[in-house]
Amino acid sequence: MSFREYLHEKAEESRHNETVAYLMFLAGAVFFVGGTVETLCLAGEPNWFLFIPYYTEPLPGAVLGLVLIMSGISLIVFGIVAGLSYSRDRGWYMQELRKANSIEELRMIERTPKRKHKKKNKSV
Repeated sequence: MSFREYLHEKAEESRHNETVAYLMFLAGAVFFVGGTVETLCLAGEPNWFLFIPYYTEPLPGAVLGLVLIMSGISLIVFGIVAGLSYSRDRGWYMQELRKANSIEELRMIERTPKRKHKKKNKSV
């Protein structure tokens, strides 16, 4: 496997991981909204911690809502961080792939035989 092929494979892998990270972000957003709706429907007037509603009564729905909210926030944060990291890695792989391609093109130009056209002198 050449270095170019390796960089190409790593860029594809990084692109796949970036897509998975953004899907993780979307799943976190769905969990967060679901937990918020669950908490708001369960309690008419919930308590608030910053922007997170919670209900202090020992009900299964209150625990479910809080768990959905907390897991949603963590998935959102980790999805954004992982997506940005993989995006940066993919950019580096693509930059190195461009360098490798330009070096290979220069080598190919050097290898091609240069044809010189010689003028034939005709003596009459």
